[in-house]
Amino acid sequence: MHDTEFLNVGTRLHQVRLVTSVFGNMSRRVEGGFEITPTGSFLDVPAISIFVSDEGVPEAGASSEYRVHLQVYRHTDAGAIVHAHPAYAVALSLSRDTIIPADSEGRMLLPKIPVVGGEPGTEALAENVGRALVSSPLVIARGHGTFARAERLVDAYILTAAAEHAARILVISGASDF
Repeated sequence: MHDTEFLNVGTRLHQVRLVTSVFGNMSRRVEGGFEITPTGSFLDVPAISIFVSDEGVPEAGASSEYRVHLQVYRHTDAGAIVHAHPAYAVALSLSRDTIIPADSEGRMLLPKIPVVGGEPGTEALAENVGRALVSSPLVIARGHGTFARAERLVDAYILTAAAEHAARILVISGASDF
């Protein structure tokens, strides 16, 4: 059975270009673990989610970023996670350790956005993102993408969109390092 919540949020992510191609993933906490989108999947196409146990044992086909999601669920009360690749936010992450939004929505939802290091799919990234998301609802993995935690997928999407909007405003206004 295909999951409409994953499909609806995945479609929005594609429509507003927060993800492209098969990049990005989403997960939702369930009893005994979490469900995550499959590796190499288009988020705007119906797919069957993959289960990962609380012990960190993924079923075949789980996204390569399941380690990050596991660490976030272990260290926070998140109900859902969205990982995206928003261009402006990623670009700003190359030259900053923290992004401070200048726009009103960004300041309200994400007053301080941490930037962390770690290669995609690694334990180092999982640990860095997991630690940062204890005190912030969204973090940017330097040169890679955003990870947002929230109660619901749609709320994590809203945080992701707000981070990209804030990054765009900084670049357009000239308040960035570019």
